[in-house]
Amino acid sequence: MNLEIIDQLKTHLSANGLPYPIPIHPNLVHLTIALFILGITFDFIGALFSVQKPIFKFLAVPTNRSSFFEAGWYNIVGSALVTLFTVAAGFYEMMLAEPPTGVKSAWGLDATATMLWHGMGGVFLGGLIVGMAIWRGLQRYLWDLDDNQQVQWSYLFSGLFIILIMFIHGTLGAHLAAEFGIHNTADMLLRLGQDPNLLLR
Repeated sequence: MNLEIIDQLKTHLSANGLPYPIPIHPNLVHLTIALFILGITFDFIGALFSVQKPIFKFLAVPTNRSSFFEAGWYNIVGSALVTLFTVAAGFYEMMLAEPPTGVKSAWGLDATATMLWHGMGGVFLGGLIVGMAIWRGLQRYLWDLDDNQQVQWSYLFSGLFIILIMFIHGTLGAHLAAEFGIHNTADMLLRLGQDPNLLLR
């Protein structure tokens, strides 16, 4: 790692400790999570369509099973693509972070340990999301499952398990922003002795 380049970057930082006013990583994280959850949800609805069909009929919602599988596929692919940028933005913003010392999170970790676990977990989780997209593609194009059941139940339950991991991993990210104030504009201004109410209108 070239420390001179990092020092040059740090000379042009805004109040949040980044060279741009709004952190990119948290926004991409929420997009990645939303797309993944939607993908698994649509595939679940498609898999359980025969059970839910009377409900759709009662509500006069014209739909078919393949539409849910289409939505599930495109959301998973979108999540896999966005997660690559999410991880990259996370590492870039982590490189510019200045974690405070002497502060512990609700889980008893300091800022550096939380950032390390969040970074490693992000790479692991990104790999799982890309792996799920590949698995979904195999089911869609190569394994040619029955149109009535385009996804395997093992795939769907793996998706639920990954959503649980996302919740735990996301809590580490929330600790970084809320408890340690990393790239949190209001927190950084308070540390500098300035009033966020006057500057952030």
